[in-house]
Parts: sequence; structure tokens; C-alpha cells
Amino acid sequence: MKIKDMLRHFATFPVTSLDRMAPGTTLVLSPHPDDESLGCGGFIATAVKEGRPPVVVIVSDGSASHPGSVTWPPLRLASLRQEESRQALKALGLTPDRLMFLGLADTAVPMDGQDFDAAIHHLLEIVGRHNCQTVLVPWRHDPHCDHEAVWIMGQKLKALRPQLRILAYPVWGLTLPPEQEIKEEPPTGWRLDVRTFLNKKREAIRAHRSQRGLVVEDDPDGFVLPDQLLEKMLQPYELFIAS
Repeated sequence: MKIKDMLRHFATFPVTSLDRMAPGTTLVLSPHPDDESLGCGGFIATAVKEGRPPVVVIVSDGSASHPGSVTWPPLRLASLRQEESRQALKALGLTPDRLMFLGLADTAVPMDGQDFDAAIHHLLEIVGRHNCQTVLVPWRHDPHCDHEAVWIMGQKLKALRPQLRILAYPVWGLTLPPEQEIKEEPPTGWRLDVRTFLNKKREAIRAHRSQRGLVVEDDPDGFVLPDQLLEKMLQPYELFIAS
């Protein structure tokens, strides 16, 4: 199926309520500090407003976005990106106790092995402690290895806790070339109306200043969120794919 056809298909997803789509407390898994704001900032704000704030876990440390910087080496950049996430989630109404960091290496989130198993053990503990019934993960076709790894984590959680509902939110997959083919049958899913929270979502995205080219000045080739992605993320509806 071509990406352009998949995007048309996504637009046909029924609009539904948070309660129907994501029962109970939700665990949001974000590959990097900013994916939580980009892909499901409206979801988070909605859940907070409805009195059941999610638990947000940032999986990687985000330290690889500016590898050429001398003034912002990995440890310093990782610390900054944690603070940006705190400010972003504050803009969405989430309290600090609902935000956690796994601290895995950016661009090297494991897909198997000992470190993967340790991460799953940690996530299962969070699921149990907060009685999570729904887990949000990135879309499997987001073109980034860390997004794929976190999607795999979601599948492992489902295998170990079959009662969990796993939903996927697309980020970078929405920017794939229109003619690119992906190997997947048309999925089912829902759209969540986030128009009420677009200003909060915009504020949350703005909090990730390092990713908007506003902090690191000595790495001209460092990462900057492209306008094309921001346009797709700030839409009236967020997408959630049944996984």
C-alpha cells in the first residue's frame, strides 16, 4: 500500500471519545524527548482534562540530535532535553510525577537482548504500579530505528500482558514519500478531536527549543524539526492505529 493511500485511509478513521479508544490509565511511550508532544500531545492534554492523567515514559536520552556540538556534549544535551520534556508536559497539564525517563542511548534503543529485557521489566513494573490498561507506542513504519524499537517494546508488553490495549501514533511516518510502498494491510484505528488543546500542544512542542534550532549554535548540521512535520502534527485530529 502506498503512503498516500494509507494517509487517505487514516482520514477515514472514526472520531471517537478518549474513553472508548483508550480505557483506563494510559502509558505513553515516547522514543525521544519531543515525540510525546508531537504525536500525542492532544491525547495527553485530553486525558489530564478528563481526570485520568497518563504516565509518560521517555525511552531514549535524546543525546544524539547534535553530534557535532562541542558546547553541548551528550550528557549536557540529555539533561537539557529532560528539562524540555518537563516543560512540555507541564504545558499539557501533566504533573512531574507522571513523567519518567528510561535514559537509553539515542539511536541505539535495543530491539532485543539483555538491555531490552531490562527495559520491559521496568515498563511492566510501571504498568502494574499505575494499573495501566492502554499503551501508546510509535507507528511501526516511522522511519527511525528508535521508533521501531519502542513499537517492538509495545508488542512485547502485549505478549506478556494480553489484556493491554496497544495503540500506535504516527510521527515521521506521515512525512514518508507519497509513492513509497509499505507492507501492511489497511489498519483499523481512531481519530481523537484535539482542537480544544491545539494551543497547549503548540506550546508543548515549542518547549523543545533544542530541537527547533534555538539552543545549539555550534552544530550547523544538527537536527531541526522540519516545518513539514510540524504542519502535520498540528492538525485538529490525532491518529491512533490499532496495533
